[in-house]
Amino acid sequence: MLTTHSSAMLAKHAGIEARIAAESRRPAPDMVLITQLKKQKLRIKEALARL
Repeated sequence: MLTTHSSAMLAKHAGIEARIAAESRRPAPDMVLITQLKKQKLRIKEALARL
């Protein structure tokens, strides 16, 4: 069963994934930003695994 906290984390994870995809589609993607977003996404994934 998903709690409000885990639902919010899943939504944030999906939002970050969308931002990564959008940045990757740009003609000159900012690789530093993409790397930061991927690290944030990984931290959320790890936090969800601990729940």
